[in-house]
Amino acid sequence: MLAKLELQQDLNTRTNKALKPKLKIMENTTLFENLTTRDFLSNISEIPRPSTTEILLRFEPYSVYIDRIVSPIWYIIGLFGNPISAKVWLGRKSRKNSSAIYLGLLAIVHMFQLIIHFVFVELTYTWDIPTNNKPVLCETLNVLSIIPQYLAPLLVLGFTVERYIAVCHPFKKETFCTVRRAIIVIACLAALSVGFACVQADLWTYYPIYKDCFSKNENQKFQTIWTAITEIMFFLVVPLCVLMFNILVIREIKRITSHGPAVTAGGSQTSTVTLLSVSFYFICTLLPASVVYAIQNEMPNGKMENLQSLERIESDPVWLSFFTYIAIRKVVEEICLSNSACYFFIYYITGKYYRQQVNSFLRIDKCCRKFSDKDSTLSSEKTKYSLVSTNGNGMHATQI
Repeated sequence: MLAKLELQQDLNTRTNKALKPKLKIMENTTLFENLTTRDFLSNISEIPRPSTTEILLRFEPYSVYIDRIVSPIWYIIGLFGNPISAKVWLGRKSRKNSSAIYLGLLAIVHMFQLIIHFVFVELTYTWDIPTNNKPVLCETLNVLSIIPQYLAPLLVLGFTVERYIAVCHPFKKETFCTVRRAIIVIACLAALSVGFACVQADLWTYYPIYKDCFSKNENQKFQTIWTAITEIMFFLVVPLCVLMFNILVIREIKRITSHGPAVTAGGSQTSTVTLLSVSFYFICTLLPASVVYAIQNEMPNGKMENLQSLERIESDPVWLSFFTYIAIRKVVEEICLSNSACYFFIYYITGKYYRQQVNSFLRIDKCCRKFSDKDSTLSSEKTKYSLVSTNGNGMHATQI
C-alpha cells in the first residue's frame, strides 16, 4: 500500500511538472500535445480519458486540420525541391563558389529535417502513431531531431557573413570566401550542432513502467537552464546576427549603386539578391516561432483532472483559452516549417543560373524549345503563303 502511495505521489509530481514543459523552440509540437503524452493517469489509475486528438478535434479542430493538411504540403515540396537544390548547388560548376557549398548542404539538412519531423513529430503527435516510445529510439530521435534545427540557422549565418565580407570588404574576399575555408567552417558548425544536440540523450529516457519517452525527473533544473541557453543562442541571437549583417550589406549596396551601375562589389547582384532573400525568409519564419514559444509559459493550463472527460474540459474556461493559443501557435509552426521546404522557389525566382539548371534537369527547356520551334515554323509558313502589298491606300494582306 505504501509503495502504491509513493508511486502515485511520484506520478502527481511528474504530472504537475508537465504543466509547464520546457520545449525546444523549433519542435513542431504543441504544448498541449506534449503535455498529454506525459500524462500517465490512465496507465496507473485506470481512469479512462480521451486522447489528445479527440480533445483537440472537439475543442480546437483547426489545429489538427492545419497539421494534417498543411504539413504534408511542405513535405511534398521539400522532398521535391531540396534534392534538386542540393544537386544544383553541389554540381561541378556551382561548387567552385563557396556560397554554393553552404546552400547545397542547407538543402540536405532541410531534407533530413523534414524526414525526422515526419517520423518523430507528425506521426507521434498528429496521427497518434508513437515512434519514440521504445528504448534507444527515445534518446536517438530526440538527438536527431535537434541536429538540423541547430545546424540550419548556423549555415544561414555562415553564408550571410560570407556575403557581408564579399560586399563590404571585397579585398578580403580572396582570403576568407574560399571553398576550402567554407568546408572547414561547415565542418566546425556541424560538429558544434552535433555536440549540443547530444546533450538531449542525457535529458530524455524511456520509462518502461509508463511505456513512454519523457525528460528525466532528476535533470529538470539542468534541462531548464540548458534549454534556455540553447534557445537564446540558436533561435534568437543567430537570427538577429543574420539580420544585422543583412542590413550592413544592403547599406553598402545602396552606397555603391548610388555612385555607379547596379553591380555589387565582390559578387554579382543576382547572387546577392538570392542570398539576401534566403536570409530574410529565414528570419521572417523563425522569429515569430521564437516569440510564440517564448510566451508559452505565460499561458495558464487548466486543471489536470478535467482532462479525464470532455464535459469537464468544456466547463473549464482556462483550458478553452489555452486551446485558442494552441491554434495560433499551430499556424505559426506551419509557417516556420515552410522554411525547410520553400527555398527552392526563392532560388528559382532570383537565380538565373539555378533556373537554367533546373529547367535543364527537368527538361523544361526542351519542351519550351519545341513549342518555340513549332510557333516559328507556323509563322514562317504563314509568311510564305501571304502577300503583303501596298496600293497607296495602306497595307493589304492577301492569302493565297
